[in-house]
Amino acid sequence: MKIAVTGGLGFIGSHTVVELQNEGFEVVIIDNLSNSSEAVLKGIVAITGKTPIFEKMDLREKAAVHNFFKKHNDVAGVIHFAASKAVGESVGNPLLYYENNINTLVYILQELKDLPQANFIFSSSCTVYGQAEVMPITENASIQPAMSPYGNTKQIGEEIIIDVAKATNIKAILLRYFNPIGAHPSAEIGELPIGVPQNLVPFITQTGFGIRQELAVYGDDYPTPDGTCIRDYIHVVDLAKAHVIALQRLLNKQNLDKVETFNLGTGTGSSVLEVIHSFEKVSGQKLPYKIVPRREGDVIEAYANTEKANTILGWKTVFSLDEAMASAWKWEQKIRN
Repeated sequence: MKIAVTGGLGFIGSHTVVELQNEGFEVVIIDNLSNSSEAVLKGIVAITGKTPIFEKMDLREKAAVHNFFKKHNDVAGVIHFAASKAVGESVGNPLLYYENNINTLVYILQELKDLPQANFIFSSSCTVYGQAEVMPITENASIQPAMSPYGNTKQIGEEIIIDVAKATNIKAILLRYFNPIGAHPSAEIGELPIGVPQNLVPFITQTGFGIRQELAVYGDDYPTPDGTCIRDYIHVVDLAKAHVIALQRLLNKQNLDKVETFNLGTGTGSSVLEVIHSFEKVSGQKLPYKIVPRREGDVIEAYANTEKANTILGWKTVFSLDEAMASAWKWEQKIRN
């Protein structure tokens, strides 16, 4: 079966391509290389021994999306990762986020709805919950006003998919994931941000390697045990495997509703300082950091109740925070040496 993976050379996308190929799927990657590199293909091939089809294209070009699905009209499903994803950047440049995250979704769904197998996995986010009132967060938690344009694009994206599924033959699973970190154990692929990292862990590993002078910790006066924000950090390989399981659920017609939603996390919250200490433990070195003012758009804490995914999908995380940090550090060292 052929599966289209948008953003398939990105961080989560590339790891999911690996897991799909390991399960015997034929993969066609769509990526515009705006936040990724074609060199990632080599890593995918090194791990799996298989070369995915690669179509370099920008999903904001409606005609290009149409031509892709005309050429690959035998795709059995789409896993949609391609999106801009930095909370801080979205606050400063909201129009980029609305164009890149909403228009592209609409163009894909317009084509997918006419295919015989219209199976769709959406890369959603815990940001749809805003600052949730109760921890851990369940899928039934009320959707709070988005704290950033990025979070808003995920909320709107989910609403679009639900509306379209009601009117078409599209079946979808929305995967709301928390904070993906780490790298493939082989160190052949990992997180490779272009420019200054927007996410915590690559900034930590780059600082550990000496590329960044020090890490900025945004606020230590939050109402948490150590004053820093709390997130649910999930190893990217655990996350990738969940996408394959969700896809197989749709392909095997095991879904109970046209659109299903699952949280993907570890179920454990870790503060920014705890992540720093984990890095120091696995790397054996102190990390230079300083406390700076809070950052607009950040929620205080967010960690998942994963019972639904554990029970219905039969999926559980395997890797610990220390293991995830160790794999991220191994990846950083490999790409810098």
